[in-house]
Amino acid sequence: MSLQNIILKINDEKIKIIKLWLEDDNFKKLIDIHKLNEDIIIKRYAIAVWDYYFNCVVHKNQAGVSTLVIDFIKYLKKHELKSYELFIVYSAFKNSIIEYCYKHDYHSLEIIKDINDYFEQIFSQILNVYSKSIKDIEKALNKSVDIVDKYVLMNRCDKEGFITSVSSAFCSISGYNNYELIGKNYINILHNDENKNILEKILKTIKIDEKWQGKLKYRKKNGNYYWVQATIHPNFDNLGEIIGFDAVYQDITAQIEFEKQQSILIEQSKSAAMGEMISMIAHQWRQPLQAVSILVQKLSLLKEIDGEISDELLNEVISQVVGQLDYMSKTIDDFRDYFKPNKRKESIYIENVVKKSIDFLDYLFRVNLVRVNYVNSSKSSLEIYLNEIVQVLINLCKNSIDAMIDKNIKERVIDIKTYEIKDQLVIELEDNAGGIKEEILNKIFEPYFSTKNDKNGTGLGLYMSKQIIQKHSNGEIYVENTVKGSKFTVKLPLN
Repeated sequence: MSLQNIILKINDEKIKIIKLWLEDDNFKKLIDIHKLNEDIIIKRYAIAVWDYYFNCVVHKNQAGVSTLVIDFIKYLKKHELKSYELFIVYSAFKNSIIEYCYKHDYHSLEIIKDINDYFEQIFSQILNVYSKSIKDIEKALNKSVDIVDKYVLMNRCDKEGFITSVSSAFCSISGYNNYELIGKNYINILHNDENKNILEKILKTIKIDEKWQGKLKYRKKNGNYYWVQATIHPNFDNLGEIIGFDAVYQDITAQIEFEKQQSILIEQSKSAAMGEMISMIAHQWRQPLQAVSILVQKLSLLKEIDGEISDELLNEVISQVVGQLDYMSKTIDDFRDYFKPNKRKESIYIENVVKKSIDFLDYLFRVNLVRVNYVNSSKSSLEIYLNEIVQVLINLCKNSIDAMIDKNIKERVIDIKTYEIKDQLVIELEDNAGGIKEEILNKIFEPYFSTKNDKNGTGLGLYMSKQIIQKHSNGEIYVENTVKGSKFTVKLPLN
C-alpha cells in the first residue's frame, strides 16, 4: 500500500494522530518553556497542520503553505521559538504518523522512507516562511486572507446563530452588503423552504461529530435563491464549550437546477414510456380477446345447431378461455413489474434480461414482421437495476422497428449479441435499416432530439437510455453505422 493510500485511509483517525503529536515529550517541553496555549493549538491549528500534510501527500499540493498553517507559524514566532525548536515541533508531528502506522501495521521501510521524504519537503516550505520576519509573515497571511475573502463563500456565527463576520464572496452571491449581514441571524437569510430547526440540528451535530455537512437553500436580497453545499465547524473556548461556528460553502445552484431538469426529463420519459406500454398491452390483449370471443360464439353456435352442449366440449372451451385469461393476466403482471421502481440491484444473467425484453415486444415483432436473432456467449451474472436495463433494450428495439418501417425495409432483422470482454458485459444490437445520417449521429443522445418526423418521437428515449447506462449502471453506450444499418453497443461492468 502506498503512503497516499495510507494517509487517505487514516484521515478519519486524524484526532488520534494529533493526540500522539501533543503527547510527544519534546513537544510538551516546548509548550511549557514557551508558555504555548495547548487549547489554542488543539482548537485552532492542529487540524490545519494535518490537513496541510494530507493535501501535500494525497493531492500533491502545489499552492504553498495554507493560511491557517501560516497563522500557526506566526503564533510560534511570536512565542520566540528558534528554528531548531520548530524542527522539533514538526518532527514530533512526523513521528506521530510513524507511530500510528506501526501500531496499525501500515509500516514498511518504503513507507517510513516516504514519510521522511515528505517531511523534508514540507518542513523546507515551513522553514522558508518561518525565516521571514513577523511583518513578512503577516503580509503573506493578509494576502492569503484577501484571496480567501474574495473567492471563498464563508461566514462566522456565534452560538446563537448571529453572524459575526462574512466574506466578500458571500456578500457577492447573496446581494447583501457586509454591514447588512453582520448581526443578522443565520436563520433569517435562509430560504423559506428551509427547515427552521436546521440551526438546532447543526449545533447538535457539531457538538458530537465536530462538523456538519449538507445542502442549504439561501434567500438573496432580491428575493431569489441559491443553493450551497455547506461544511460547518465549531469554535470552542478554553473550557471546550462551543462559542460559535465557521461555515464554508460551495455554490451548487447550477447543479441543483440541472438535477431538477433531470427529474422533469425522467418524469416525461416515464409518461411517454407508460403511454407506449398501455398501447402494447392493448395489442397483446387483442389476440386473446378475439380467441375468447370466438370460443364463446362457438358455444352459442353449437347449442343452436345441436340443441345442447356436451360436458366434454364445455370443459374444453372453459380450459381454453382460462388459458387465454391467464395469458392476459400474466401480461398485466409483466407490465406492472416493469413499472415498479428498482430499489436495489439484482444479480441476473444477461440472457434472461434480453429474453424478458424480447417477450415484452413479441407482439410488435410479429405484427411488423421483424425477425430477431439472439446469440449469447456470456456465462457470468451481473448486478443491475433490471427494469432500467430492460427499458434501454426495449427502447433500442423500438427505435430499430420504427426505422425499418419508416424506410420501408422488406426483410426486417434485428441481431442481438451478448458476450464478455475481460470484466465487462457487452450487448450489441444491430438492425438493417440503413443507418443513421452521419450529421446527426453525435446528437441522438441529446434530450428532445428525435429522428422521427411524426409525433411519436419524444426525443427522450435515447437520452434516458444514456443516463441509465452511464449514471445508474457505471457503463457506457455508443452507436455506429455498419454496412447493414446502425449498431448500438452497451458495456456494463461485471464486478
